[in-house]
Amino acid sequence: MAANPFDLGGKVALVTGGSVGLGQAIAVALAGAGADIVSTSRRPAPETQKAVEALGRRFLGIEADLGSTAPIAGIIKQALAFGGLDILVNNAGIIRRNDSVDFTEEDWDAVIDTNLKTAFFLAQAAGRHMIAQGHGKIINVASMLSFQGGIRVPSYTASKSGLAGITRLLACEWAGKGVNVNAIAPGYMTTDNTAALRADEKRNAQIMDRIPAGRWGEPSDLGGAAVFLASHASDYVHGAIIPVDGGWLAR
Repeated sequence: MAANPFDLGGKVALVTGGSVGLGQAIAVALAGAGADIVSTSRRPAPETQKAVEALGRRFLGIEADLGSTAPIAGIIKQALAFGGLDILVNNAGIIRRNDSVDFTEEDWDAVIDTNLKTAFFLAQAAGRHMIAQGHGKIINVASMLSFQGGIRVPSYTASKSGLAGITRLLACEWAGKGVNVNAIAPGYMTTDNTAALRADEKRNAQIMDRIPAGRWGEPSDLGGAAVFLASHASDYVHGAIIPVDGGWLAR
């Protein structure tokens, strides 16, 4: 093991949804630990690029819509041409809110396709390369709704519960092949996906009352867990889902 087990020098990390929010914070944290970054997003990611390059690391931005599996082969090809693929962070995700009695098939499919189907097939594509090279780290971004039911987000809950299961399954298959598959489960974070909750005075108060830390999480709060799961420090960690939630699940 390296003198600093958290050092990611010489590694290339692919982070999906890296233009804003959690993905941007994870990309910057990995770059701070020494990794070069490949970021995918539906729009350009100049802020992420600036932050990564300010840390002295290389950056490649790929515009791709992960609402389908179509871009996956091209993303992997570009990452390998950029310098390799040592770390995959499956962060890209969407959410749709409605009462379950009114939830549409369109909203169901859109969320499941992005959050679960594409995440699995991207892990599959990355995993093939990582198994062949004998090492790799895959980090799925799960949710509190990997553990709980939630309210008015049936497809999101299904997708994040499914992603927790896929994390465990891939760990069982690939742990003996040098590939670590784990997940981070963010608590209630200040991102675009939670803007509606934070704007709802009653719901915001309910959430805050339950968080022992007494605040919403910031995207940067995920950085330490991401670096840990991407590094040699987690070489014997397989199939774990690490909550970063201000104590929400302990309440």
